[in-house]
Amino acid sequence: MKSILVIDDEKEICESIKMILEYEDYYVDSSSDVLAALKKIEYMMPDALLLDIQMPKMNGFEVLGWIKEKGIDVTVIMISAFSSLENAVKATKLGAFDFIEKPIDRDKLLISVRNAVNHAGLKKENKKLKEVIGNDSKIIGESAKIKNILETIERVAVTDARVMITGENGTGKELVARAIHSKSKRAANELVEVNCAAIPNELIESELFGHEKGSFTGASNQRIGKFEKANGGTLFLDEIGDMSLQAQAKVLRAIEEGRIERVGGNNKIEVNVRIISATNKNLQDEISEGNFREDLYHRLNVIPLHVPPLRERNEDIPLLIQHFIDDICVKNGFSKKKLDDKGLELLKKQSWTGNVRELRNFIERVLIMSPGDILSENDIRVYLPGNNSKQDELLNISNSFQEFKENAEKAFIFKQLEANSWNISKTAEILGIQRSHLYGKMKKYNIEKDG
Repeated sequence: MKSILVIDDEKEICESIKMILEYEDYYVDSSSDVLAALKKIEYMMPDALLLDIQMPKMNGFEVLGWIKEKGIDVTVIMISAFSSLENAVKATKLGAFDFIEKPIDRDKLLISVRNAVNHAGLKKENKKLKEVIGNDSKIIGESAKIKNILETIERVAVTDARVMITGENGTGKELVARAIHSKSKRAANELVEVNCAAIPNELIESELFGHEKGSFTGASNQRIGKFEKANGGTLFLDEIGDMSLQAQAKVLRAIEEGRIERVGGNNKIEVNVRIISATNKNLQDEISEGNFREDLYHRLNVIPLHVPPLRERNEDIPLLIQHFIDDICVKNGFSKKKLDDKGLELLKKQSWTGNVRELRNFIERVLIMSPGDILSENDIRVYLPGNNSKQDELLNISNSFQEFKENAEKAFIFKQLEANSWNISKTAEILGIQRSHLYGKMKKYNIEKDG
């Protein structure tokens, strides 16, 4: 069942849309409180979001901006009583999929939602395909610790043993979970991911086990939980250390019995699920403090697998850097770039507290902002943490986030024009925009060939 979230400060509008869509067998949740709705967006991850523009506390455009900044992948349909070309253009620029005027026409609503849901489905399939064949799913490294992880993955993947992956944020625990699933006999079925830290405690049980219609306020339809969705496949419980004790008890029971019960239901549903869990917390400490069940820990920790921080596998940094450079250049249409030896040595000396994720983000920043094909020690030093004053001077950044984004866009467009010998048509094609749009950007930022 496809899920829809409606955010509108008028409760009558929410109820009206809900009634129309539920009749068409969509699962619909709604909120007239925009701040409360932000949490719903994160944990629910709906197939489509219907979002009003004019709302107190935070308008629809601000919510769109928040979604973009958070990196949440959701298909958004804007709704407004104040129809204008300006609003439609602004919504599109911010990433909205469609724009509907109030009063809402039933047929227009259904067509728009159907198209949005189909669009979201294609994006999910595309993402899964990229995960299977793309570079982002590779575990890069030749250090002894990485080789040991890869050997363990090969050994445990073919079994149904539960795996507990531990490690700091940004080390690649999710990649390990995906690798185990992709090499398992369950690979043809789905890997269902649950971020336990992103779901409010009062909703975690519904998310994991589903709920029956009428089981609580707002449960207007039956909902299938993650355990059922993962039946025959793998359930990845990320940030398991943040799960409430009440939910932990139900997960333990589901593991022991091989059956679950939806919230508000009486029927036991058999599920055949392999569980992989991950955490950045020390669960032994959490057990001592009464925050985590020891019996659940022993159930989940059949195969412990620790992913080391980047500082403990320094020899893998050159391989990771070259992998990131190649991948980012291909995705952005950059000419092939290379890091010189002094720049590499400088990066190897950094602590990288954010681990592999931080290193990748840093390399992407340098590639976008540095014009040359050879990245020098100076190119690297400019963007290292603690050198903010030089970055501000280079980018002419003020305290305004909008100005920062505009300066970054200007630098990015300039680099693309240089890389394509100032061929406007080719550059516009690579950027995925119209030539007229590119000309408009060049005029806005005063970008000229002589510099």
